[in-house]
Amino acid sequence: MGKIKVRSGRGTGTVEVEDGEKKWSGDAYRKEQAEKKKKSANRMVHTGRGTGSKRLGDIPEPKERPSTEGMTRVTGRGTGSRKSKNKGS
Repeated sequence: MGKIKVRSGRGTGTVEVEDGEKKWSGDAYRKEQAEKKKKSANRMVHTGRGTGSKRLGDIPEPKERPSTEGMTRVTGRGTGSRKSKNKGS
């Protein structure tokens, strides 16, 4: 696409980086998260305030997101509403 400037070093410097597709939510993030999990499946993670531990590969896959299409969604501090368009995943 193009280059964008990103702040660095407590906001005192800038770095020019290539502007690409953002992968912070939705299906793109789920794929990236699954790849990271697969790479580090043998790593131990701590659970329950640090009292338990599991291998990252033993943690179950996340469930599909249910559809909320057609349900009423409250907006604007509870003063308005609209129909949801979320089809799930």
